[in-house]
Amino acid sequence: MLEFLSCRLTRTFKIAEMSVELDVFVGNTTIMDEEVYQFWLDGYTVNEAVRVRMEGGVLEECEASAEVLHSDTMDQFRTFQMCERLLHSPAKLANQLLFQIPPHRQAMLIERYYAFDSAFVREVLGKKLSKGTKKDLDDVSAKTGITLKSCRRQFDNFKRVFKVVEELKGSLVENIQQHFLLSDKLARDYAAIVFFANNRFETGKRKLQYLSFQDFAFCAGQLINNWTVGAVDNMVEDMDVDLDKEFLQDLKDLKILITDKDMLDQHKSLVCTALRGKTKVFNEMEANFKNLSRGLVNIAAKLLNAKDVRDFFIDLVEKFIEPCRSDRWTAGDIRLFLTHYTNSAHILDTFKHQIVWDRYMGVIKSCILKMYHD
Repeated sequence: MLEFLSCRLTRTFKIAEMSVELDVFVGNTTIMDEEVYQFWLDGYTVNEAVRVRMEGGVLEECEASAEVLHSDTMDQFRTFQMCERLLHSPAKLANQLLFQIPPHRQAMLIERYYAFDSAFVREVLGKKLSKGTKKDLDDVSAKTGITLKSCRRQFDNFKRVFKVVEELKGSLVENIQQHFLLSDKLARDYAAIVFFANNRFETGKRKLQYLSFQDFAFCAGQLINNWTVGAVDNMVEDMDVDLDKEFLQDLKDLKILITDKDMLDQHKSLVCTALRGKTKVFNEMEANFKNLSRGLVNIAAKLLNAKDVRDFFIDLVEKFIEPCRSDRWTAGDIRLFLTHYTNSAHILDTFKHQIVWDRYMGVIKSCILKMYHD
């Protein structure tokens, strides 16, 4: 806690007839208490942080006075504020000479500075990272209970990362790691945030409220790894940010699965033959096959339009997840159905779009299974 106490010296000097007492702090390594850093990140004032530290028993633990505790907290807050401009470009932290901070402490400062609250990111995910959205942070703060100062820091971090990496070639995750020195997990979360902001996916509708940020982040990873231009060519502009337009165009060819009556009937027959006796909801699967197939294929056929891309998750919920949930399908039933639904298309005599089909259904299956929960 109060690490500085071991090197605190008090000296009294007599100048003329005045007695002046000075507190002298001697040291080289910059003192940074992780708990105090978190208070600063969370938007606490110095007095609020002092109160929480006192309630935690730090005065008894360190045998310090309230004045010393206040002085220490204020000094550390000041240090963090001076470090903040370096944290905006984390690589600069290692090369500056003003603060003597060991590498492991630098990593901690960066990782915590760019960490975010799941409740906060869930409110802004998919929205444009603009001044308009930033003006609404008062409402987000009131709704989530996160201080406005912390909301602004997190929003500014999202916007900063987005601006740096949106035009870069190469892997989105690797670019974020390279420029911001984040852990693999945090870099992947930021990749999801950048990807959602770029494509403006709708996440705020009531029917989507049950989904967590990690649900969406998983789906973003699937889309980035399979449906972006970078999934097939790793040296193009914006490779992991923009969806592959050529692939989206090819998805229109999948409509034959629902417009050709003979093919639709054959597909249903193959899937139902494979499923019979393997699930308690077989009758529901058989009865709803055509509606579910139309839902999945129509989602694919519309993805060339920006608005339909934005509605991708709401469409998955409305066209597939809700009907299955109402018929009490288990996650195992979903997996079984989608596996046979995907594989059976390869046996259809006149269906010639297997590569596009597998690229599409691989992501659809993974996302639906992630999203299918209470």
